Amino acid sequence: MVKNTAMITGFETIVEERIQSALRQGEFDNLPGQGQPLPNDQMTGVNNELRLAYKMLKNADCLPPEVTLKKEIQTAQSLLTHMTDTHEKYKAIKKLNFLIMKLNMSRNQAIDLDIPQQYYDSLISRIE
Repeated sequence: MVKNTAMITGFETIVEERIQSALRQGEFDNLPGQGQPLPNDQMTGVNNELRLAYKMLKNADCLPPEVTLKKEIQTAQSLLTHMTDTHEKYKAIKKLNFLIMKLNMSRNQAIDLDIPQQYYDSLISRIE
C-alpha cells in the first residue's frame, strides 16, 4: 500500500488539467500586468481562517460598525470645512462630536487613546 500525503481530489485534478490546457493554448499570454509583481495584499497580518470571511464581507459591501462610523466622521469633517452658514456649522459640529463619542464608546480602550472631540474649540472660535 502506497501512502500519498499530497492527495489531489477529483476537483483539483480537473482544475489543474484545465489550467495546463489553457497554458498550452496560450490563453494566459499578454494578460494585463504580465511580468509585473503582484499587488500588495491588503490583508497581511490577518489570520488565514478570517481572510475568506473578510473578503466575502468586503465584496458584499458589509463593513464593521467601527469602519462605518469612521467613514461617517470623515464625511462630516469634509462637509464641515465647506460650510459657510453659522447655524449649519454648529449642527454639523454637534453631529461630528456625537459620531466621535459613539465611536469612542464602541471601543474597549483606555480613554487617553480615544479620538478627541476634534476641532471643537477652533471651530467654535471661528463661528463666534
